[in-house]
Amino acid sequence: MLRAYWWKILCFVLLMYVCSYGFYVKVPRLDDRLQQTIRNFFFHVPMWFGMMVLLTVSLVYAIKYLNNPTAKNDIYASAYAATGTIFGFMGITTGALWANYQWGQPWSGDPKQNGAAIALLIYLAYFVLRGSMNDDEKRARISAVYNIFAFFMLFPTLWILPRLTQSLHPGGQGSSGNPGVNGKDLAPSMKLVFWPAVIGWTLLGVWITTLKIRLQILIEKHS
Repeated sequence: MLRAYWWKILCFVLLMYVCSYGFYVKVPRLDDRLQQTIRNFFFHVPMWFGMMVLLTVSLVYAIKYLNNPTAKNDIYASAYAATGTIFGFMGITTGALWANYQWGQPWSGDPKQNGAAIALLIYLAYFVLRGSMNDDEKRARISAVYNIFAFFMLFPTLWILPRLTQSLHPGGQGSSGNPGVNGKDLAPSMKLVFWPAVIGWTLLGVWITTLKIRLQILIEKHS
């Protein structure tokens, strides 16, 4: 049984560690405005990491569906896309909370914020598209193609365009960033929480998705 559930136990232990030690670990004091809000780094950034992993898995199953059109591949693709989108909304929400302290308001129209919002809207359209069709085969085929399009739209909306314009967000053009949120200069004490947070939140996303998949398969069997 431990062989089957070890990763769930690991997920629980890591998130308990992050949600406790993350508020206790010593963090660098970079400026008067950032102060203790830097602890949001253990939640905000790992959410985006988890989102990318989940949406990548969704992409893989969408491609697999086009090569091998089975109900299983379609269910996996839509389930991972759903959880990935939820993680994206959690990432943008924690980012808005952080921005409220750093930039003076939760939403300032920063290119990074706008790009993230556009990316999530594109994925929301994916679910609207799925819900608008009754034919299962047609829905799965068109959804798989749109899934691929939505995934590759993440690159210009999240990374390319924000770097071409002035941005307050670390990593954007005109932003000097800071050692606390720069991966290369991340404080050693924060690394002890950050990387377990990335693994823990990602495993939680996979866990939630597996439950959703099992539920959907049961619904399909009894429909």
